[in-house]
Amino acid sequence: MKILIIEDEPKTGDYLRQGLREAGFSVELVANGTDGLHHAMEGEYDLLILDVMLPGMDGWRVLQSLRRHGRHMPVLFLTARDQVEDRVKGLELGADDYLVKPFSFAELLARVRTILRRGRTGTESTTLQVADLELDLLRRRVNRANKRIDLTAKEFGLLELLMRRQGEVLPRSLIASQVWDMNFDSDTNVIEVAVRRLRAKVDDGFDVKLIQTVRGMGYVLEEPGAR
Repeated sequence: MKILIIEDEPKTGDYLRQGLREAGFSVELVANGTDGLHHAMEGEYDLLILDVMLPGMDGWRVLQSLRRHGRHMPVLFLTARDQVEDRVKGLELGADDYLVKPFSFAELLARVRTILRRGRTGTESTTLQVADLELDLLRRRVNRANKRIDLTAKEFGLLELLMRRQGEVLPRSLIASQVWDMNFDSDTNVIEVAVRRLRAKVDDGFDVKLIQTVRGMGYVLEEPGAR
């Protein structure tokens, strides 16, 4: 699952990004409201963690603009101000939860998982499925033909990306930026190694191979004959 953090305090932002990545999430961090709004409008995120006091555009205005333009991803507000009026304002604007600084990471993680469990609309599925391969986004589990497959956090992130965009050929540069948060270096084989290891777990031992290499272009996950 993909989370956007809009937080201008460098230590807090880095702390949240590192902790959420270690918990298995794909995370982007933006340090001001104007850029944060642009990212939230252009990208696809499962959750927005939004500081109230931001340079450029405060959190209230960011959320107002998102809702006005029909963007309904869940929002968790962060603020140093523990005023009832502030909490009420955030909820009335369409926030899903409100966390006052300072907070423990364990509490934030629990609230993140609770919000995601509810889904964007309360009915959105939290599983991805292609053929007999199923990925549970909340429990971080993968099964194929009812057989449990154990993946590392990076392997899970790579498989989630491929399944979310099934049938689409994903170039190595996109995989590098989305899963490893790095620019693609043609001299490294980290993507090839990761895909090979993922194939060994997801495809080896099964008659139908789902992860395909498109030579000179990248990788795609799809049922054979789907195109």
